[in-house]
Amino acid sequence: MRISRTLKTTAALGSTAALMMLGLGAASAHVSATPTETAAGASSLVTFSVGHGCDGSPTTAVRISLPEELNDATPTVNPNWTISKSVEKLDTPITLANGSKVSERTASITYTAKTPLEDHQRDTFTLSLQLPETAGTTLHFPTLQTCETGQTDWKEIPAAGADHDSVKAPAPELTITAAVAEDAHGAHGSADVAASTDTNDAGTSWPAWIGLAAGLAGLVLGGLAFWRTTRKA
Repeated sequence: MRISRTLKTTAALGSTAALMMLGLGAASAHVSATPTETAAGASSLVTFSVGHGCDGSPTTAVRISLPEELNDATPTVNPNWTISKSVEKLDTPITLANGSKVSERTASITYTAKTPLEDHQRDTFTLSLQLPETAGTTLHFPTLQTCETGQTDWKEIPAAGADHDSVKAPAPELTITAAVAEDAHGAHGSADVAASTDTNDAGTSWPAWIGLAAGLAGLVLGGLAFWRTTRKA
């Protein structure tokens, strides 16, 4: 009976693991975007991962388009690829937070393979960028993957509330979260300092007095124990 239950449990665990692996396989098949930071206004390194070619054909180029909320991004060098930027003129210049004006923006960044990336191999491309100040905004990065034969345009955007995998070729995306308050740690620090400086009239903190009293009590008890042992002997 126990053997039967063990076999059933093992089978169930095996089935669950298989389903998890299938899910991971489906997710990794897409071009994904993984940011180091998502807080509003933060600087972030966003890594785009390409996990396969186009129906078996090696990848020759990856073009990452920037969402309208971004004016520029700095690509990280990948020794296996050359990098180029596509710039577009703005109809209306934008005034940045520092007061400077921008009349053009980076529309896309293209990585071109020096040697085509085989279908069974993967590679990553990292962009450094400044996130917008609006929390809750989802940024989409339509990415065109070009191969020796064919291409895949990862540009589909799921309907509101739908899962990222609800479309066949979803655009890589990231959602901006609320900014972290700069004084959060400072407030805790002030409270800690206030607690540590809570002293009595003699200028000694209460924890110090308590420790001293405990030490004296220990000495007294130790002395009594020694005296009793000596007396019995």
